[in-house]
Amino acid sequence: MGGQVCSCGEEENEIRQEEKHSFPDGSVYTGAFLGGLQHGVGTQVWADGGRYSGQWAKGKAHGQGRYEHPDGDVYIGGWQEDQAHGAGLYIHTDGSRYEGQFAFDRQHGEGVECWPDGATFTGQYRDGFKHGHGRFEWSDGSHYEGAFQQNDLHGYGVYSWKGGRLHKGWWLNNRMHGDGEFIWADGRRYRGQYEEDMKHGQGTFQWPDGRRYEGQWRQGLQHGRGRYTSSEGVTRTGEWVEGKRRRWLSEGELAT
Repeated sequence: MGGQVCSCGEEENEIRQEEKHSFPDGSVYTGAFLGGLQHGVGTQVWADGGRYSGQWAKGKAHGQGRYEHPDGDVYIGGWQEDQAHGAGLYIHTDGSRYEGQFAFDRQHGEGVECWPDGATFTGQYRDGFKHGHGRFEWSDGSHYEGAFQQNDLHGYGVYSWKGGRLHKGWWLNNRMHGDGEFIWADGRRYRGQYEEDMKHGQGTFQWPDGRRYEGQWRQGLQHGRGRYTSSEGVTRTGEWVEGKRRRWLSEGELAT
């Protein structure tokens, strides 16, 4: 970001104020120098319209400062050797913004991100990604709280949809995957295994009227052996194929 100016015999350790200096690349700096380098407080404007005002050390933005990008984005906060580093606020021209920790020009640590439509994220970042524990709230009122990995829902978390549906369990790349429990607003409930957003493996589905299926699932449908309990409390074991009961099993078959 910076540039160098010849000290021309000045004492190397003496901070001197410069009204203005122009660099070969077209940028202009106004502020303090030390040893021919921007050092102290100053403002530099680049030919592309970028502008930094704040603290400098040995020719680089270092300390607290404000940088206005050529496209209109603005960063205000800590700097280390020309990179956003420490606590800061980044405001995009579209109205979205991030406030929190930075490391080497990337969101890193705890932070809060907001979007113009009202969506928000509060939680952990790593190398510019939502990574670790966090809470994302969508503009329609849906929200997820749990583990993230490189911006994806990944690990254990609880997702609550607008309308009352709820899933608590494991996620893989934004999909329900592994053990989990899904609850519908009307009282239906599934507890068991998921694979890529579908019931898959062993699981139990319960209806509000007392009916219950406990058994095998494949790609979202009852498939394989399962136990079905009616609303009257009668339980039978049968075989299902792609969501449809094929037959009930006899006592002899159950014994084998």
